[in-house]
Amino acid sequence: MTMTIRAIIFDFDGTLVDTESCAYDAFSRVYEEHGQQLALERWALCVGTVGGAYDPYEDLQRLTGRALDRAALKERFDALHEETLRGAALRPGTLAVLEEAKRLGLRIGLASSSDRVWIDRHLREQGIASYFEVICTRDDVERAKPDPALYLLAIEALGVRTSEAVAVEDSLNGLKAAKAAGLRAIALPNPVTAHMDLSGAEAMIESFEGQSLAELLERFK
Repeated sequence: MTMTIRAIIFDFDGTLVDTESCAYDAFSRVYEEHGQQLALERWALCVGTVGGAYDPYEDLQRLTGRALDRAALKERFDALHEETLRGAALRPGTLAVLEEAKRLGLRIGLASSSDRVWIDRHLREQGIASYFEVICTRDDVERAKPDPALYLLAIEALGVRTSEAVAVEDSLNGLKAAKAAGLRAIALPNPVTAHMDLSGAEAMIESFEGQSLAELLERFK
């Protein structure tokens, strides 16, 4: 039996806009100012989730071997992060994929571990808010990814079955959430997540650019 794909649910950070690289670059500069190097594989533990297995502030304090002012570190990171975000743009091909999803009559959702203020800001700045029928953020659930709650909420709001929807993710935490929700997934790694094992996804692409969404979704039927 062939199952029709009726919905596509996108992650945001690192998937539609590479804000993940912006955050890593900003925190790397904080580490450099304290004579340290932020290991990508350690930073990656917190990509796509909230809290979790890695605290970069505690790690920096451990590396320096002295007490650090966490509030001051966060203030410095926030300033550097805003600086790097000025160059943030839609990943290549993103607008074309959203347009194609719309032409195909797919219901389009967004499921993000970021908060609603962050998501609303960047959707507005990138001019893509109108594409999403449903937007679910960490404000809507008790547990962010890799817990499946965000995807389960999005599926319910879109009015489709899990077998009728596909997730698009850039990180292992995000992919785990999608799979735990019963979704099939497209993996779209970015420079921060390229080393991750995303082989659990049904499809892997390097970019939206040059991709036919219709052809890509044929793999899921």
